[in-house]
Amino acid sequence: MSVLGDPKLQALIDRLQARSVAQEAETGAYFAERIKAGDLSWEGFDDRLTAFMADKFVALEPIKAEFCHLMCRSLRARRVVEVGTSLGVSTLYLAAAVRANGGGTVIGTEHEPAKAAAARAHFAEAGLSQFIDLREGDLRETLTVIEGPVDFVLMDIWTEMARPAMELITPHLRPGAVVIADNTVQAARGYQAFFAFVKDPANGLTTLTLPFEGGLEMVVKG
Repeated sequence: MSVLGDPKLQALIDRLQARSVAQEAETGAYFAERIKAGDLSWEGFDDRLTAFMADKFVALEPIKAEFCHLMCRSLRARRVVEVGTSLGVSTLYLAAAVRANGGGTVIGTEHEPAKAAAARAHFAEAGLSQFIDLREGDLRETLTVIEGPVDFVLMDIWTEMARPAMELITPHLRPGAVVIADNTVQAARGYQAFFAFVKDPANGLTTLTLPFEGGLEMVVKG
C-alpha cells in the first residue's frame, strides 16, 4: 500500500512519474553529449540547457519522495520549503503530509513560468492547492521572506543554487528541522559550496549522507 493512503492522489503521481521516467533516456543522452564535449558548466544553466530542460520533469524518485513524506509526517511538519518544484510531483507528497498533519503550507520555488503553470494544474487536480504557496522566479528573491519556523526542506535543484537557498532558509529552521538534498554524491562537485556552508560550525547544522541512489543528504538543525 502507498504511504500516502490516498488512491486518487497516488494514481495522479504514478501518471506523472511515468511521464518523468519516459524522459530519462533523452535527458541522459543530452547530458552525456554535453559532458563529452566538455561544455557543461557546474556554474549554472546556459541558454541551451535552459531550453532543453523547460519541459523536463526530473521528478524525485518515488522511494525518496516517500521518505520525505514520512519524514514530514514524523516531524509533524506544518511549514515546508521545497527548493526546485519543477512540475510538482514531489510537492504533492509534501503537501499530502502537511494536510495529514492538520494543515500548513508548502512553500515551493520554480523559475520557469511554464513549469509553474503546469505544477499548479497538478496541485488543483490533486485537491492540494490550498496547502501550497508556489513562488515563481529566482529563489534568491522568492525566498527572502519565509514566514514562521520551517520544519522540513527538500532541495532538488541545480547545484549552484543550493548554497544561496541554504543561506536564506537556515535562519528560519526550527531546532530539529530537517533538510534533504538530492544527488549529493552524484553531483558532489557542484555541491561544494553547499557543503562548505553546512559544515561550518557557525551555522549549527549536522549532516549525514544517506545510502540512496546518487546520495541523499540529511541535514539537521541543532
